[in-house]
Amino acid sequence: MQCDLYPALTIVLDAWGMGRSRTTKRRKHTHPVRRKKRQKRGYAGVVADIGVFFLSALIGVAGLFAYFARDLPDTSSLWRDTGAPKITLLAVDGSPISIHGTSMGAPVRLADLPHYVPEAILAVEDRNFYHHFGVNPVSVVRALIVNARNGGVVQGGSTITQQLAKNLFLSADRTIQRKAQEFLLAVWLEQKFSKKEILTLYLNRVYFGAGAYGIDAASFRYFGKPASDLKIGEAAVLAGLLKAPSRFAPTSNPKDAGRRGRLVIDQMVVAGFITVAEAEDIVAQPILLATPRFSAAPYFVDHALRQARSLAGDVDADLTVWTTFDPATQTAAEMGLIAGVARAQNDLFETESAVVIMDGEGAVRAMIGGRDYQVSQFNRAVQSRRQPGSAFKPFVFLSAMEAGFLANDTVLDAPVRVGKWSPANYKNKYYGEVSLREALVRSLNSATIRVQESTGRAAVRKTAMSMGWPGTLNPGPSLALGVDGISPMGLAGAYAPFANGGLRVQSRVIDRIETADGDLIYETPGSVLDQASSVASIEAVNQMMRAVVAWGTGNAAAVAGYEVAGKTGTTQDSRDGWFAGHAGGLVCVVWVGRDDNAPMQGVTGGRAPAMIWHEIMTRALPPRYVAPIIAPVIDPMPARDVEPKTDAIAELLDATG
Repeated sequence: MQCDLYPALTIVLDAWGMGRSRTTKRRKHTHPVRRKKRQKRGYAGVVADIGVFFLSALIGVAGLFAYFARDLPDTSSLWRDTGAPKITLLAVDGSPISIHGTSMGAPVRLADLPHYVPEAILAVEDRNFYHHFGVNPVSVVRALIVNARNGGVVQGGSTITQQLAKNLFLSADRTIQRKAQEFLLAVWLEQKFSKKEILTLYLNRVYFGAGAYGIDAASFRYFGKPASDLKIGEAAVLAGLLKAPSRFAPTSNPKDAGRRGRLVIDQMVVAGFITVAEAEDIVAQPILLATPRFSAAPYFVDHALRQARSLAGDVDADLTVWTTFDPATQTAAEMGLIAGVARAQNDLFETESAVVIMDGEGAVRAMIGGRDYQVSQFNRAVQSRRQPGSAFKPFVFLSAMEAGFLANDTVLDAPVRVGKWSPANYKNKYYGEVSLREALVRSLNSATIRVQESTGRAAVRKTAMSMGWPGTLNPGPSLALGVDGISPMGLAGAYAPFANGGLRVQSRVIDRIETADGDLIYETPGSVLDQASSVASIEAVNQMMRAVVAWGTGNAAAVAGYEVAGKTGTTQDSRDGWFAGHAGGLVCVVWVGRDDNAPMQGVTGGRAPAMIWHEIMTRALPPRYVAPIIAPVIDPMPARDVEPKTDAIAELLDATG
């Protein structure tokens, strides 16, 4: 039967207000009988035309889905474990500190789970799971209405089957093509597998946060037991994670996780899975989280994982990574930080901290990247670049020692001007003629600038970089005052030669990587790179830095039984506070500051950072017997207060600056 589609389209468009204008002239019919016959034929034709229209629309939709189905992903690996390879990080003593990539957990069957585990998920994710064909039209329409009212995507209409299709085969992109492919794959899954098989796949593959894929992995991650032992309240908490794993994680946001879990319980009541009385009993029971099996040093773990993945390259196998991490040293760092902050709490309001401890060969033994990993995962120990201030000055004096200066040589400490730049001492206090030793011990800016200008800025830059300073250094006179940003990790690496006799080393957190089959993937070629400075010059500056702790700005960092060599650092307006030094073969760098680089009230490197350094290293180093002091301390602090002298070499500096 032939028919003209135009009349049907016209009727439909007229109904939508989109057809021809009502004022359009129509042909007049003068023969009434003929008009009736045409009307009768017209009604039958309209029905046929509408049928053809919708048939054509269905064909168009089918063609559209055929277009989207052209590049559907391969479904042959449906039951294959596609999780990332397992990476096991080991400490120096061989103990595991972290295991990553065991994301799929042990495969579980519905028969092995308490009935309320899948019910909790069905109640909140897809209550009509057993009654749809993979897509729930009612949910889709409801979501469209809600989203239209809110002017954006605030509610989804995906079924568990659609979520499984997306998780297994598709990206999370919100595109029409991805949604159409999700629809097709969901229908395919429903035709290919039973409801129980689909739910089993979902439970074993869905993401619960914290690297846990699958109900069993999530149960171990949060509650320390297999999914078969979950209680109903615990199952509700896990079901609540699926909406937003990071937001509702009980480990980092217990309040929201509890509220979400209560919502799941309420939905189980609505779905008829439990009674109101049972729900009240469940809510009254506390949920106890398990202590993570491998929770030590999260900042170190994050950094080591990035390094391991980079070093392993494209190797697709389970890996065992031997790191430089020392659990005892890490514990000392964490406990020492707490104790040091408690001592200086008035100075450290709303501040962050970072700590790095490494040995003389560059092996990082402990790392703290912030005060609370749950609050911020930003690793200030390796990712932050802050000005070290006076903690840079040992490189200036080392350059002078290399140039032939001696610690007892004198330099004028008085107001100085280099070109248009006129730096001042702390609190504008000057001491006149001082030894190089006293200039470093008192952290005198003016005297240090004069030492740098006498030695040469190029020589200072060369010395710092030969010691392991990462990155470039500015060529201006402010170089001496530590204006070039560096991470605590970078500064610790540059201080390592002071602890090992002058050898430049490569900082590292990984010693070796092997596959589960024992194939060697990576092994450190050795940390020592070359001789950074002469032993004599290194020792001369070490003696000066020991005086910093004995009678200078770093006195608060002293550790009983050990010779501590270190240097304080404070930047302009107390935006950063540092103490960097070494004792007993360990280099330790402590930084405190604010993430927004705002000034800190009353914080200097000799106060809170030095206190924290003392508390950490007192715990990190084995205790030693301290003999009574029967001799005067070497290099006692000169008890003098000298008025500023006239700057006799200002003109020379103006000419050379």
